[in-house]
Amino acid sequence: MIIHPLFLPILFSMVMYGNISYYALILSSLIIHEVGHMIAAWTVKVKVERCVIMPYGGEIELVGGQSLPPKKQLIIALGGPIATLICIAITPLLDPLFADPFLKIQLILLAINLVPIWPLDGGRVVLSLILIFSPKARNYVMFLAISLLLISLIVVVTFILIPKTLFLFVLSIFLLIKIIEEWRYRKFRLAFEKYVMNRLT
Repeated sequence: MIIHPLFLPILFSMVMYGNISYYALILSSLIIHEVGHMIAAWTVKVKVERCVIMPYGGEIELVGGQSLPPKKQLIIALGGPIATLICIAITPLLDPLFADPFLKIQLILLAINLVPIWPLDGGRVVLSLILIFSPKARNYVMFLAISLLLISLIVVVTFILIPKTLFLFVLSIFLLIKIIEEWRYRKFRLAFEKYVMNRLT
């Protein structure tokens, strides 16, 4: 499991403001979330090559990647949010001093990850459902276009509301970069997706 370099400025800011314990809760929550994905991958017999902890959650590289059956992709995508929901469920059993910030982190993590845009878990769930119920290449492009539009709007809104939304602004910029990368390679993905979709139909 690897921690993305974007965490360094977040860690630095928390050190400056004495929020090390809060950072530890965030990091542990993200790790639990990713372990949920890895357990889900294990249950459908898919090998995890690498896991990178991101500010919004994490990214796991799977053996087979996009060629995996969409049902397996769906189960793996749901693994993280399910792990976060389990954390929320056990919060009442924890010490109140620990439980309150822990619960807040879980709710924020769940809310961010369930936003239905690429590359968040919500977006991966939507893409898996597209491949299951409407396996057409144009639907893949349309989904990416909608994701790109939505995250662009979020970037504008969070920029306007800075400094209150500084973290969300930085996070949305990161997601925008990820979507642009996916958009740039869509022609290659499309060729591959057509092959996969033809195989599924």
